Parts: sequence; C-alpha cells; structure tokens
Amino acid sequence: MRRAARALSCVPVLAVVLALVSGCGAVRMEPPEPDARTAELCRAMMARLPETLYEQERVAVVPDSELVAAWGSPTIAVRCGVERPAGLRPDSQLLSVNDIAWLPEPADSPTLFTAVGREAYVELTLPATYTPSGVALTVLSDLVAEEIPALPPGKL
Repeated sequence: MRRAARALSCVPVLAVVLALVSGCGAVRMEPPEPDARTAELCRAMMARLPETLYEQERVAVVPDSELVAAWGSPTIAVRCGVERPAGLRPDSQLLSVNDIAWLPEPADSPTLFTAVGREAYVELTLPATYTPSGVALTVLSDLVAEEIPALPPGKL
C-alpha cells in the first residue's frame, strides 16, 4: 500500500450517474466505451460478479450493458473499462486489497474506488451505508486479479 502526505484537493465528479428508473427497479448507468481488447477483458470479469453484494440483490441496469452491474438501494455500482481516473497521480494514496491497487475518492471518505495498475480500470461506487468497504473490494479484487492482467511495473 502506498501512502501520500498530500490530500486530494478536489472531490472528483462521479462518472457513474445513478437514478432510479420510475417503477421498474432498474438504475440508469452510463456504460463505458473501451477499446475491443479492454471490453473483452471486462466482459470476462463482469460475467463472474456475484448475484448478491452486502445482502443486496442485483438490479437491472439501463441501458443494458455487459460492462456495468448494480445491486440494491442505495445502489452499489461497478463499471469496467472506464477511463484512467483524473485524480490518479504518482503520489496518490492507494489501498491494496489482495494485491490490487485501488484509488479511493475522495480520500477522506471514499465512495468511489478505481482499480488501477491493470489493463482495464474497474470502478466501484459504494455508498457509505455499506460497510466495511473491504467486503466489496475483496470480491472485486479477486475477480480483477483473475481476469485483468497487470500493467508493466511502474505503470498505473
């Protein structure tokens, strides 16, 4: 785990837009648009996601995409193949869970975690009501480690 003395100077805008779709129990999420190789890696990982997380059932996502998944209310969301986080810097404070590096944002009370150092970035939006965050990070870290190859050393 790397720690940096500096705090993030601004709170990033969450890339995941979640809104209940009236009456059907689905959530609206903007799917990422990765290149073909990244999409292939992501589809393999996303196909293995659990049906429940924090005892919350998976919910439908609109528009339908193999690169996004959601559970419960408030919504836990995963997107695979997102862009490199704007807040990721060489001195960013990262969490390490099962050898997967995660960028937590905001640093003081994270609700957005992005797996970095892999051939595809994986984003987890986790409302503060779900604790500890390590539960979701452990599940996802194991899948990321198995399905998405690491970048060469020194690359994030």
